[in-house]
Amino acid sequence: MRMKNTLFWLVLLFPAICLGMEKADFVVVKKSESRLYLMTEGRVIKKYPVSFGSNPRGHKCKKGDKRTPEGFYLLDYKKEDSAFYKAIHISYPNEADMRQARQRGVDPGGMIMIHGQPKDHVQLSIDSHKYNWTDGCIALSNKDMDVVWQAVEDGTPIRILP
Repeated sequence: MRMKNTLFWLVLLFPAICLGMEKADFVVVKKSESRLYLMTEGRVIKKYPVSFGSNPRGHKCKKGDKRTPEGFYLLDYKKEDSAFYKAIHISYPNEADMRQARQRGVDPGGMIMIHGQPKDHVQLSIDSHKYNWTDGCIALSNKDMDVVWQAVEDGTPIRILP
């Protein structure tokens, strides 16, 4: 009887376990919605509330403007030794960003990440996603960051929309 119960629970839970391990092949961030969407084959598999730079409207133009870039990039590497709870680097600036910065005579900035909460502070409140507090990055709760970390591989494309 015990074997049947174990088998029953394995069959029942197997789809949920597999769904939790599904990989994203694309990430979409909608700044106007303060949401990050993990996508697979054109469908949303997970969505999370996020925070941005403290000056969130518009595309990042230069270093220090506190804006989160908009456009098409890659999630090119993961960084565990960050000042934040896990971080995934966004390939900003791309060629167009660098060209525009050169035309303006400014430094485009860089080191834009998707990351969790700061390591040197106690966990920000559960409502931290309601405030734009980063220097231009995309911030998640640590719990949500764990899922995103597992769902994306190096080279996953990301589209950041206004």
